This record gives sequence, structure tokens and C-alpha cells, in this order.
Amino acid sequence: MEKQMIFAWAMIFCLAMAPVYGQYYSRTVKAGPRVEKITHLHFYFHDIRSGSNPTAFLIASPNITQDPPSYGTLFAMDDPLTTEFELTSTLVGNAQGLYLALSRDLTKFSAVFYADFTFTIGRFNGSSFSLFSRFPPTDVVPAPGTIREMAIVGGTGKFRMATGFALLRPTSSSNTVGDANVEFNVTLYHY
Repeated sequence: MEKQMIFAWAMIFCLAMAPVYGQYYSRTVKAGPRVEKITHLHFYFHDIRSGSNPTAFLIASPNITQDPPSYGTLFAMDDPLTTEFELTSTLVGNAQGLYLALSRDLTKFSAVFYADFTFTIGRFNGSSFSLFSRFPPTDVVPAPGTIREMAIVGGTGKFRMATGFALLRPTSSSNTVGDANVEFNVTLYHY
């Protein structure tokens, strides 16, 4: 019995010492100085909810009698990004994400918007930035020149650790279904 007690205390002693002498799973090192870069991007975003090849789909809608439903409506999107206003111009990437309509007023559009803007050609090929922001209330058919600002909250590839802002100017709303072409002027601060 005495040998078993000695063995038990020896095991407890060894197990108690392991954390003191063991390797930790992480380590912190001091980062060197980083050089912040500023990148300006200009492109057009095409959100198409009508026709035979839509890029945004209704995925959830509240059980209300409003036609068309707006408040609480959730959309998934995979929208093309182009160099010019026309959808047939050079495709530079796509925006994939979600937006949730927030306005109870049918004459206004407001939404919480999350999207990852990924570039597929040029020097930013494979890089992306994330936009997560509220699209402030605006008329369903906005006045010409109306500009809205949204927040950039992250990025990957050449836009790693990006922050910044996007200035959005709706260029057209082609029908009542909600198709929209939006001009984006983006300023990114990244490393």
C-alpha cells in the first residue's frame, strides 16, 4: 500500500510539472513596422433579380401581405463586377453575399449588406475585400447623383487587413423588380 501511495504521489508530481516545462501552443512575437498602402478601385456592380439569369435571389421573406414584400426580405447574391456601366463590358470579378431589406416604407430602400468582392483578373486577381454595412434609406428610384457610403471591414490577398469605405452611386434601376446598376468608388487602406 505504501508503494502505491509513493507511486501515486510521484505521478501527481510529474503531471504537475509538465505544464511548467512543456511547450505552449502559441507564441507572441513583436511585429515589425508595416507600410500601409492605399488603393483606389472603380467598377460597376450589377444586381439582377429579373429575367432568365438573375444574379440575386429571394431566399427568405416574412409572412406578410405586402406585395412586393420588402421589410425583412433576405436576398443571396452573386453579382458581376465590370469596368463599365454596361453588363457586357469587361468582367473584373464578382460580389457574393447577402442583403436584408429593412425599410417598411415601400418608397424607400434600406438594407444591411454583407458581401465579399473578389477580383478575377489583373494585378488583384484572387484578392478580395469585405463590405459589411448598412445601406442608408434612399428612394427606390434615387435622384441622379445620389451617393451612399458603406464600410470596408476586411480583405484577403493583396487587400489583407483592409479597412476603408465605398462610395456608391446608383446609375439605373431598370424595372420595378429591383434590378440595379451601381457605380463603386472604393478606397482601401491595407498592408
